[in-house]
Amino acid sequence: MNDITSKNTQNSINPITLEVLCEGLISIVKEMRANIIRAAYSSAIYEFDDFSCALFGPDGELVAQSWDHPGHVLPLPWGVNCVLEEFGNDMHPGDAFLLNDPYMGGTHLNDVTLMYPIFDETGQLIVFPAVRAHWVDVGGMVPGSYSGLSTNVYQEGVRIPPIKILENGKLNQAAMTLLMANMRVPEEREGDLNASIGACNVAEGRIRKLIKRYGWDTVKTAIAVNLDRTELRLREKISALPDGDYFYEDYLEFYNEGQLDPVLARIKLTVAGDQITADFEGTNPQVPGVVNSSLAVAGAGVFVAIKSTLDPGGAVNQGAFRPITLKAPEASIFNVSLDAPAGAHGEVRKRGVSVTLGALAQIIPDLISADLCGSSFPNAIGGFNKRRNRQYVYYEAPAGGNGGFREADGPSAYVNVDFGNLPSIHNVESIESEMPIMIDSCALRMDGGGEGARRGGVGMQRAVRLIDEEGTYSVLSDRAVIPPWGVLGGQSGKPYHLSIRRDEDIIEFETPGKITGHPIQCNDTVVMCSSGGGGYGDPLDRETDRVLEDVNFGYVSIERARDGYGVVIASDGSIDKEATLALREELKSKRVKLKLIADDTIDSYVGAKGRRRILTLAATDAKHLNVDHDDLVELLGKHPAPLRAWVRIATDITCGTVRMDAFGQKVLGLNDGDEATLVVLSTPKLPKGMADRN
Repeated sequence: MNDITSKNTQNSINPITLEVLCEGLISIVKEMRANIIRAAYSSAIYEFDDFSCALFGPDGELVAQSWDHPGHVLPLPWGVNCVLEEFGNDMHPGDAFLLNDPYMGGTHLNDVTLMYPIFDETGQLIVFPAVRAHWVDVGGMVPGSYSGLSTNVYQEGVRIPPIKILENGKLNQAAMTLLMANMRVPEEREGDLNASIGACNVAEGRIRKLIKRYGWDTVKTAIAVNLDRTELRLREKISALPDGDYFYEDYLEFYNEGQLDPVLARIKLTVAGDQITADFEGTNPQVPGVVNSSLAVAGAGVFVAIKSTLDPGGAVNQGAFRPITLKAPEASIFNVSLDAPAGAHGEVRKRGVSVTLGALAQIIPDLISADLCGSSFPNAIGGFNKRRNRQYVYYEAPAGGNGGFREADGPSAYVNVDFGNLPSIHNVESIESEMPIMIDSCALRMDGGGEGARRGGVGMQRAVRLIDEEGTYSVLSDRAVIPPWGVLGGQSGKPYHLSIRRDEDIIEFETPGKITGHPIQCNDTVVMCSSGGGGYGDPLDRETDRVLEDVNFGYVSIERARDGYGVVIASDGSIDKEATLALREELKSKRVKLKLIADDTIDSYVGAKGRRRILTLAATDAKHLNVDHDDLVELLGKHPAPLRAWVRIATDITCGTVRMDAFGQKVLGLNDGDEATLVVLSTPKLPKGMADRN
């Protein structure tokens, strides 16, 4: 059996030893995870698994991870490198560093990272264990630190740049006192920190045993070879793609003084040989709302889409990052700068997934799925627990649906691929025993999945009731107005929806999906409805037996079976085949096609602080479609993913035509004179409407 040689170090290693060491490093990460689950104080960590562990090399490269959250692990190298830059000459045995700063390698403020350098007997840095754990509260304007309507980062909680929390093994008590004084339920936060420190101590012991047995040079060679082969594996997959530039655009939902002002997320995905470059040029400048995050977070979305599509079975370490280059304008929603809010890390990451999938669909439509549910959907209720005589913070992120794909329907109420190992729901017994909260119901959301030949997964409807005197409710989500999209003619998933039942009344919100500190009282029930995934393929091509099965299982209503799939179900529960055939032909004949007129001189976007695409229709076309100013529509072209836009109506437009700029033509894959199909999308009512220019 021949040795394997690292391309960078030129050192060789026996393949058996290589596998033993690589799996040994992963097993250390698994043991770190087990230690945290046993020792953490917060149920968000020990029940909801909202934490991740990893090992890094002395140069800050990700060496090993396990069943961890991609949204945590993938941006972690940025944080490790920030610590190395800040403290490179001031690191010593017994030191540990704390970080949550989203501008310096963090994700959002709740994700607090502990980094623990390990040195050999000569004082040389060898390995960097790290833990990123979601602290349920880090201060800020509302319990849980999730404010859907924050306008700056200071409202989101305590920002921790890289600091030494341990120095020579001794706790930095002054820093700890200051941090705990600004966080709710400080005893939980302190317990969670101690769990992270304990996990790193366990890792240190295991790493030293591994090095004692094999020697640091051998371990270092194994790491180098493993990263090299991971890189080569992904490069081989990329090199099979056709070279070229591929374009897509999507949106995040920003409320500008109560008006919806969508912000634009744009990508140019360039394949050149065995390298991919994701360039977010043209993406919206950052705004004073919770739709911004770092390039590390947006890049994690890009990586998840590429890796899960091209090489889902390969290892995840620094080698897999090397074939992907990221670019974004500074002070944009995908590369945030002080002091814009940065709490929307889940939403930005998922939109990174969305735009990358939209671009990849143009070259590998058989490998991609339709859009995912589109939000991490963190909900928080906080108040004072009289039974325990202390504050409490309830935190939960009910899972939504996944996009349909060629082989199957999208999974329902199941965490998206960018959420890794997180469970779909929080443990009911844990919630009800720890907090004055009752989970009244949890069910699949009928008609939530996008219609398609392969249906999008449906979301979840979860009803949570307060049984104490009072509390406050906050949520930070997206896709509550602009729904997840389908591909190849598949329809959109149903967007997120939130309401409060109070006696016989239903309380709705003026800013769907984004709520800050709404007061609730005893027996108020918060109803959380997560979004479904987009559909894959024409819904009129779905097998009628599958549609009937969906109705019988409660995924699809009889009404949507008829109106969305063209399947007529008789009173005895059987399919009326003749009526179905006739209805499907009728629905196809009603589809509206418009001729595209190439025109790069038009101003395609409007907005106040955001930017959203507009599509100007002739008044007669608008009347035929029954659409009005600022209604949301999508165009379907030759490329699988749709192009979204908001309606404008004019009298000087030729009936049956739409003007389109060059970028829109690239998204659609259409040229001057080609036809596009127009689909009208259903969106919730916005009491204050949409924002235009200042």
